[in-house]
Amino acid sequence: MIRIRKCTPDDAVEVQQIGWKAYQETFAAMNSKETMDAYRNEAFKIGKITDELLNPASCFYFVEVERQLAGYLKVNESLAQTELQDPLSLEVERIYVLQAFQKMGLGRRLMDQAIEFALEKDKKYLWLGVWEKNCMAIQFYKKLGFVKIGIHDFVMGDEIQKDYLMRKDLVG
Repeated sequence: MIRIRKCTPDDAVEVQQIGWKAYQETFAAMNSKETMDAYRNEAFKIGKITDELLNPASCFYFVEVERQLAGYLKVNESLAQTELQDPLSLEVERIYVLQAFQKMGLGRRLMDQAIEFALEKDKKYLWLGVWEKNCMAIQFYKKLGFVKIGIHDFVMGDEIQKDYLMRKDLVG
C-alpha cells in the first residue's frame, strides 16, 4: 500500500535522515566527499529542517510504501520560494525517493500531490530547479510536461553548479 501524508515539525528527524540518504544516493558518485559533507552541514542541519517545516509557506509530504518511509516532497509558495517568488506559482523544491523504492511510480505520485496542492491554492504553474547533470530527473520532468525556462546557479559546498529551471503550466 502506498500512502502520502503531510509532515509536521515532529517529523524533522525523519525528513533529515531520508533527505540526506536520498541526496547521497543520487549525487555522491558525481561530487567530491568534501562537497557533499559541506552541503550536508549546511542543508541538512536539524534546525534548518525544523525551520522549513514550521514555515507556513512551505509544505512537506512523506510517501510511504507498506508503512516504510520511501521519500518526501517539499513545495514552496511566495517568499519561501528559492527563486521566482511569483504568487501565481508553486515551487517543487524537493522530490526525494530512496533508491530502494524507485521505479514504483512514487515520484509521479508526489508530483500529483504537488499539482493537487497548487490547484487548491489557485496557482497557475509549477516550477523547479534540477541539476544539469541529473539526466534521469530531467527526463522525468519532461515526461510530466515541464519545459526548460532558464538556468541558475546552485551552490553546493565550495562549488557552483548549474541547475535548469523548468516550468509546467496548470489547467485548473
